[in-house]
Amino acid sequence: MKWTWVLVAVLLSFAGLSLGKDSLDFPEYDGKDRVHDLNAKNYKSVMKKYDVMVVYYHDHPGSSRVAQRQFEIEELALELAAQVLDEFDDEDIGVGLLDAKLDKAVAKKLGLEESDSVFIFTDDEVIEYDGEFAADTLVEFIFDVLDDPVEIIDNSRELKGFENIEEDIKLVGYFKSHKSERKNLYCDGMITFIGFKFGCLNEVDFYEPFMDDPVVIPGKPYTEDELVDFIEDHDRPTLRKLQPHNMYEIWFHYCPFHSLDGFEFLEILKEVAEDNTDNPDLSIVWIDPDDFPLLLPHWEKIFGIDLSHPQIGVVDADDADSVWLDMDDGDDMPSVDELEDWIEDVLSGEIDPDDDDDDDDDDDDDDDDDDDDDDDDDDDDDDDDDDDDDDDDDDDDDDDDDDDDDDDDDDDDDDDDDDDDDDDDDDDDDDDDDDDY
Repeated sequence: MKWTWVLVAVLLSFAGLSLGKDSLDFPEYDGKDRVHDLNAKNYKSVMKKYDVMVVYYHDHPGSSRVAQRQFEIEELALELAAQVLDEFDDEDIGVGLLDAKLDKAVAKKLGLEESDSVFIFTDDEVIEYDGEFAADTLVEFIFDVLDDPVEIIDNSRELKGFENIEEDIKLVGYFKSHKSERKNLYCDGMITFIGFKFGCLNEVDFYEPFMDDPVVIPGKPYTEDELVDFIEDHDRPTLRKLQPHNMYEIWFHYCPFHSLDGFEFLEILKEVAEDNTDNPDLSIVWIDPDDFPLLLPHWEKIFGIDLSHPQIGVVDADDADSVWLDMDDGDDMPSVDELEDWIEDVLSGEIDPDDDDDDDDDDDDDDDDDDDDDDDDDDDDDDDDDDDDDDDDDDDDDDDDDDDDDDDDDDDDDDDDDDDDDDDDDDDDDDDDDDDY
């Protein structure tokens, strides 16, 4: 079975939904144009001016007013991001636009293939941004790109802080000293995975998100390429959290799983993920509603669910059909065994989001049958009406014939009477004439 579904868990905080989120405080846009319009003539000179270049490779808006308006909104978000990045002292960061229709040749030279995407050019690599198109999220991601992804853990406080990181992939290397040559080699390899939080201390352990027990990366001593390959091969955790900076990467590359919130249910999910960590067909995405307040009404409408309490369901990534576990309005959380049984039914195909399509087809068939019956009834009624009309016409014709006959008889009688009267008058006249003689 081709796995095109995503298991989604939405967990709600005990304090209820909150529109606040830990994010950067943005100033108001000052109106200054900082975003460069890149083209074949200027792109080399512009990109040489900056240590880091952020390029939005966008579709051509054309003459559509809706597309033009959307592009204006996106351009404003980039201007605001450029304004904040302009104040960053450590690196010179530029922002530019590249039109997919007008500047296709430039995009090809830069190695850009997917339009409507943001690319970050650093000294030695190009990183694609798969997150929400918002100024604050984009700026935070860029700062993560520029930040050293490797931390040296040399005291209990730093170790505790590292252990408390649950939502991201972690890589831990154990080394003899800070001057270890192999440590520097491993740390260079970590830079490829910007956006994840790594610790670097000789043996290297790999931690999936929300997993307490690591996987020891085999094949030591390692090379940088070996570490990179291992991480790329295991970059599909059983349980992960949907975040603004990775929402499109997860939703479109790994399919969607919607909704779960609440500490109790998250703990149940962790146990399920640990029991199924070797199952390549299972991927659970945890969504915290606090991170996506503007999307909640849309999700509730599309999936027909109430996000005021935890939800877990399976969503078909192709057409957004979904089926959700019945949890009695969140009053009784399912046990680990109950949730695993439900997931097994999903994986086996016994529970299928596309079943709703079959129901819809049945409804359509019923509607068609009803329409056919109605048409037949209408035809019968029409036939009856036609018969009645024919009978009425025949009756009317008979009545008209009778009336005509009566009229003819009356006319004949009148003619006879007139003839008799005329005869009498003639007789009288003859008598008078005889008298005169």
